[in-house]
Amino acid sequence: MVSGRSRLELFVAVKGHAFPRDAFEAMLRGIGGIEPTMVDQPAAAALLNPDSMRDYDAILFYDMPGLDFGAPVEERPGFIEPDARFRAGFEALMAEGKGMVALHHAIAGWPAWPAYAEALGGTFLYKPAEIRGVERPASRYAPEVAYTVRKTANHHPVLGGLPERFDLRDELYAHEMFDDAGIEPLLYRETPVAAERFLSAMHAVRRMPQDDMLAEAPPLDVPVAWAKAAGSSPLVYLQPGDGAEAYANPHYRRLVGNAIRWVASAEGKAWAGSR
Repeated sequence: MVSGRSRLELFVAVKGHAFPRDAFEAMLRGIGGIEPTMVDQPAAAALLNPDSMRDYDAILFYDMPGLDFGAPVEERPGFIEPDARFRAGFEALMAEGKGMVALHHAIAGWPAWPAYAEALGGTFLYKPAEIRGVERPASRYAPEVAYTVRKTANHHPVLGGLPERFDLRDELYAHEMFDDAGIEPLLYRETPVAAERFLSAMHAVRRMPQDDMLAEAPPLDVPVAWAKAAGSSPLVYLQPGDGAEAYANPHYRRLVGNAIRWVASAEGKAWAGSR
């Protein structure tokens, strides 16, 4: 129980990427003990500050702000700078230790603001960009892949009650993950996936032929879920979570529920504060 309540109050930022809203909300409510309040961007950004979040135990990001898919085709997507109020509010939330969970496409959010990627531990690039002083190619996605994940050897609370391995059918990413000592891997993909399954996100949004395949498949030693400190906040990123099939998976529901409860807990906040 957090803040003397029998259920967790969860602020959920959404919009920017299509998703089955009813199925997503049903998943969150089906976890049990969580009351989600879903707010669309850009309204969500205006509320992401300590005063507005005071009555919420944790924040769940399932949004993809800062991208303009209506830009001229040859430039898509355009990048939108977050305003100063949002930046200040987000940084203040991290400073006070508000627990955060980011799911799936949230890792593509706010590409024009590097501090956001640093908070999450990586980024999905819709087009080539300079990341930490190095030019990096556009990221890739592989839709509707059946694969197995395995837990890391640690006994992190986010993994509680999950089997050592479990199966998912979902969209995979080949994206940027930072090689930082403070990132604690939670899950690895165990199933090899052919390089040609990974499509160009940039080509998709620019409606170009998918004619530039990856030279090799993404390695299996890159986590698909991790925990880290974002300032003083405990943060969990879960790459799975593209749609209704993932939402209905009981292991995925447990994973999301565990993550929300952990970032909202005193234990999670103490863990982040010690990093």
